[in-house]
Amino acid sequence: MEKVSGKLVTFAGIVVLVLLVAVFGFIFREPAPEYIQGEAEATEVRVSGKVPGRIEKFMFGEGARVRRGDTVAILDSPEVLAKYSQAEAAEAAAEALNQKAERGTRSEQIVMTYQTWQKAKAAAEVAQKTFDRVQKLYENEVVPAQKRDEAEANYKAMQATEQAAKAQYEMAKNGAQREDKQAAEAQLNRAKGAVAEVAAYVKETYLVSPIDGEVSECYPKVGELVGTGAPVMDILDLSNMWASFNVREDQLEGFKMGETFKAVVPALGNREVEWKVTYLKDMGSYAAWRATKTTGGYDVKTFRVKARPLEKVDGLRPGMSILKKVRN
Repeated sequence: MEKVSGKLVTFAGIVVLVLLVAVFGFIFREPAPEYIQGEAEATEVRVSGKVPGRIEKFMFGEGARVRRGDTVAILDSPEVLAKYSQAEAAEAAAEALNQKAERGTRSEQIVMTYQTWQKAKAAAEVAQKTFDRVQKLYENEVVPAQKRDEAEANYKAMQATEQAAKAQYEMAKNGAQREDKQAAEAQLNRAKGAVAEVAAYVKETYLVSPIDGEVSECYPKVGELVGTGAPVMDILDLSNMWASFNVREDQLEGFKMGETFKAVVPALGNREVEWKVTYLKDMGSYAAWRATKTTGGYDVKTFRVKARPLEKVDGLRPGMSILKKVRN
């Protein structure tokens, strides 16, 4: 009986000791650290064209480094090339008409109108002499008034013909009118504008990179048809990177505008990087944490926080996690 009693005492002592250790461990235990997780992001530019066509060739593949102004893809657009040929032909025709208006009437036409005038002039002189003779005969009562009137009418008709021929000659010698020259010049300028417009579309079949960066994704395959404005390629600007966090408002104490904080990048061997807050805005009611209690609780909003590294971080890539410790 004494042995049993001793065992019970020993067992009770062990239980009490275990309970004491558990209580002290619970009271003085160090809480696990709590982190807010963000994500690295970078500026991404989509390359697209103004004209439809088929992908003829990609000059760079995914992961390649490109410079601003590099041709990254070529489109095959026969319709644009056909319109360019039409515009060039229209410009050539307008140029010919403009040169014709500037040069004026051809020399052969001037000679022809001059000879016609001289012929009409000679006929008018003959008609005048004939009228003078008939007039004298009429005065001497040799010919009747009818003959005199016929000679006078023929003389006046020859005079009018001579004046018309002279006007034709003067017009040919002076060339095109000022209004005609202006119209021809305007037509030429219009044709040149059409050529310039289509040439710009032809240039758009060569897609160029607007920035220095890295090709992140190519959407279509070679030979596929793409429409106007359809994205062809994404280019990342790795020189313009930041971290983005979604933070509850009760944890915003460490994210004040313009202030800096430290966070680690697990993908870079838990490298610690210093960041500066550059953007802070609530994400709206759809991102609020609803209170679970009807009394004593409140809805907690979520804020979008953006921060940029104070120094360039080698190896940092979009999508990498950024961890900021908020509680030890």
